[in-house]
Amino acid sequence: MTPSNHLAVCPGSYDPVTNGHVDVIGRAAEMFDELIVAVVDLPVRKGKTLFTTEERLGFLEGCTGHLPNVRSQAFSNLVVDFAREVGARTIVKGLRSITDFSYEFEMYALNQRQAPEIESVYLMASPQYSFLSSSGVKELATFGGDIQDLVPDGVSERLQEALAR
Repeated sequence: MTPSNHLAVCPGSYDPVTNGHVDVIGRAAEMFDELIVAVVDLPVRKGKTLFTTEERLGFLEGCTGHLPNVRSQAFSNLVVDFAREVGARTIVKGLRSITDFSYEFEMYALNQRQAPEIESVYLMASPQYSFLSSSGVKELATFGGDIQDLVPDGVSERLQEALAR
């Protein structure tokens, strides 16, 4: 596939998708003609996911359906290889804190070694989401915290069901 500057990949585990993710996806969608929200099938860094790949794709489709240039797709290889496969020249990631920056800086360097033709773009988290993470949402939900305004519609209920198992 011919690489395009008009197409970007926004990778993550999205386990579960949060309103912070949706914010970054929406802002990235305004920057590119097409955005693929790439759901990692087998996350190495985070281990086993709470939700299946199909469930995570479903959540994303539900909260990005109003964005005509966004689609979700699973991948199970290096993100730079996935970007090459779909013809993207850009990887978009959100940054919340210095901790995110440290990790993403390392990933950027590794990705550049593998695929110098693929650029990384980082969007700062909107202030209201700068504290928000999937793992934090899962921890709050585990102990009965209110997560309704932290995740898209439908995700909160499904998360409560999954944690009850």
